[in-house]
Amino acid sequence: MDSALVLNRVSKQYAGKAAVEDLSLTVPTGSVFALLGENSAGKTTTLKMIMGLTPPTSGQITLLGQDAWREAAALRRRIGYVPEKPKFYDWMTVAEIGWFAAGFLPAGSLERYQSWTRRFGLEESAKLRHLSKGHYSKVALALALAGDPEVLVLDEPTSGLDLLVRREFLESMVDLAGEGRTVIIASHQIAEVERIASHVAFLSQGRLLLSAPLDELRQRLVRITCRGGGPTPELAGLGHILHKRSAAEQWEAVVLDPNPTALESLQTTTEGDGMVLGPLSLEDAYTALLSRKEAA
Repeated sequence: MDSALVLNRVSKQYAGKAAVEDLSLTVPTGSVFALLGENSAGKTTTLKMIMGLTPPTSGQITLLGQDAWREAAALRRRIGYVPEKPKFYDWMTVAEIGWFAAGFLPAGSLERYQSWTRRFGLEESAKLRHLSKGHYSKVALALALAGDPEVLVLDEPTSGLDLLVRREFLESMVDLAGEGRTVIIASHQIAEVERIASHVAFLSQGRLLLSAPLDELRQRLVRITCRGGGPTPELAGLGHILHKRSAAEQWEAVVLDPNPTALESLQTTTEGDGMVLGPLSLEDAYTALLSRKEAA
């Protein structure tokens, strides 16, 4: 299966207000796919529809080849989920919560859970209420992986974790994708997710701004900078100008899908120290896309 998940023109409304609007996405199998955006961008609503917890108002979601809403009960055996704020019976130990959850999961789940807790360095006898937030999150991830899911869905998984734990947690997602699982992460921690994502989608107020593989995105979004070149030249025909500014002896522009011929022509006619092209970080890319949307 080439695509683990396909959203086709999906919308979700609550009391007549759109939380997600006309969203189309394709998530390749074995990818680490990041849904990025600020709070209220529509990320959590999208995840709830993917998980079959709420139906779309319109459009269709196909998960692992099946309708995500109509086949939700069957699909849950193939999906692992870590919410933003996991909550368990805190009087249980790490070992006991695994034993308890195994009663609802496929055969072999307890053994897999125990393998993951050892891999994460969790102490089996530790009470959940005594765990740090980072270790608590690892328990949630171990439980999500106990069922050997094909798709792992994570909602703001690093919220509240310290820097080293966040990095360790996110890097483990790359290993999971390497094993053939598909990882879907919703986050507003854009700079951190950039280190591990293979594909990204930027959301704002329920609408898609841009979606692409990370390598392709770095080719499609470029920053043009020129120092000592006088005023900003005419940029018509260069591509979709998301942002431009000039100050003193420098001008800068952010361009989506730049025209190679126009770029070459601009480079040969630019005065001063010459023109420099460079990729954008995900955070800068999101800022540029958002500023264009707000301007529109």
